[in-house]
Amino acid sequence: MKLSLVCVGRLSIGFLREGVADYEARLKRYAPLRVLELKEEKGGKNDPTFIRRQEGRRILEKIPEGAFVIALDERGSSLSSEDLAGMLERHMLQGTPELMLVIGGAYGLCDAVRQRADLVLSLSAMTLTHQMARLLLMEQLYRGFTIVRNEPYHNR
Repeated sequence: MKLSLVCVGRLSIGFLREGVADYEARLKRYAPLRVLELKEEKGGKNDPTFIRRQEGRRILEKIPEGAFVIALDERGSSLSSEDLAGMLERHMLQGTPELMLVIGGAYGLCDAVRQRADLVLSLSAMTLTHQMARLLLMEQLYRGFTIVRNEPYHNR
């Protein structure tokens, strides 16, 4: 199973870039990882609906047939780290070809992306910047794989 991360926008904050790079390197020991950074929509001044729709169109173009899509949204379901690990393990055992994780831009995701998702996942009930969400997601994916492999990173 390969992992793909589609995210709107680049990481502009140094410590987030460093943290994400660290977890990306760690994750590559468990599964191939591809990161696609899409440009943030600059048109539609002060029109979040237009911006979400434009960014959503670009996101949907990147989703291949057969991918299991997890869209991150604060209104999504929450999973414990152990539950996330269990989901990763199930997809590995079922032979899911690609697990695609999607992080929207500053205004979040449009309805079409949430509807295409097989799972809408919340990292927190609190609002996070899309850049911070990326770091937290990478850490949780790494934690999930260490749980699956019974490695000592996760303390329980």
